[in-house]
Amino acid sequence: MRSAILIPARLESSRLPRKALADLGGVPMVVRVAQRAARCQAADQVAIASDSAAILQAAREFGFGAIRTASHHASGTDRVAEAAAKCGAEFVVNLQGDEPFVEPRDLEALFAALHRPTVNADIVTLKRPLTNAAAINDPACVKVVCADDGVALYFSRAPIPFCRGASGERRTEASSVFGHLGVYACRRAALERWCRAPVGALEACEGLEQLRAQALGMRILVLLAHGQGRGIDTPADLLWARQQLKDCDATPPA
Repeated sequence: MRSAILIPARLESSRLPRKALADLGGVPMVVRVAQRAARCQAADQVAIASDSAAILQAAREFGFGAIRTASHHASGTDRVAEAAAKCGAEFVVNLQGDEPFVEPRDLEALFAALHRPTVNADIVTLKRPLTNAAAINDPACVKVVCADDGVALYFSRAPIPFCRGASGERRTEASSVFGHLGVYACRRAALERWCRAPVGALEACEGLEQLRAQALGMRILVLLAHGQGRGIDTPADLLWARQQLKDCDATPPA
């Protein structure tokens, strides 16, 4: 059965206009993401899904699949569900188009978990430790808490869990705080079930679509990421990404 990494992208972005096509070393950002994804040996296909003619043209110019999707989708997950049906993929990784430093090993780990018979999960995603107090308290940085078997208990924009010190006050730096990396792997049937369901109360409250899947009783397995990654959402993020590329280019090979 076909495995695909699908990258949803739209041209509109409130904090960073046209960020999917933002220049990163002469390559549009969404194409940079696809180039990293192409290093994952577990995928049969890497494609960019969009309703933007400009984004689809950029995908084709750099040799990647371009899947035209409807313009009415409320989320990237909905866009990926349409793209998965069009390309016939049964195992799907939904990779956001603003993650140009995603670690290919993490994508391979997601596919491996999906294919492992002993894994009882509908969705597989990633987490990383947070030790920076600013990140822990930043609502834009989504946190996740898991059961001992790695299955997610809850996702929140709030700093969870509440780690108490001896005085009862919160410790803002704690090894038990994990940030969620918004990349998801699932079978197409699970993806379509997720997208068909209406927005639930917790999803509406937190603004996190994975809470809809949890409300349906879907099990979300959370793996520890090898890479740190970083979504590019603001002009400051874009400057950081450009500097990262310059630093990589300036580093001599080992």
